[in-house]
Amino acid sequence: MLLQSFFTEAFFLKFVKFSLVGFSGVFVDFGTTFVCKEILKIQKYVANTGGFVLAATTNYFMNRLWTFHSTNPNIMQEFSRFFIIALFGLCMNLLILWAMSGKFRVNFYVSKLVATLVVTLWNFLINAYYTFA
Repeated sequence: MLLQSFFTEAFFLKFVKFSLVGFSGVFVDFGTTFVCKEILKIQKYVANTGGFVLAATTNYFMNRLWTFHSTNPNIMQEFSRFFIIALFGLCMNLLILWAMSGKFRVNFYVSKLVATLVVTLWNFLINAYYTFA
């Protein structure tokens, strides 16, 4: 019964929207990472961080407007919360990348995809119940 009240249709719809925003963020993230790593020859973890930060910033604005319909007038506080959560996500992302591609020699971009999926779930749950609550 408790899980049923937790996972409502509205909650699921927000997750779908959050995921679509996140999917668009994947293009920003991967595109930025690719340009930085492959073209500009920036170290892969630094390139990954740049891609992740740019995607988190664009995702905040899209989620504020479309997913959560936030009208919070204190945008800087809301953005700060979102970004801090994204930074925790970034740490998780980097740890997964390090473990998979560094330790276990899994392809960097496959590792990045796995990290992105794990961090998406983390970001949604914390943002739904903290940032945009």
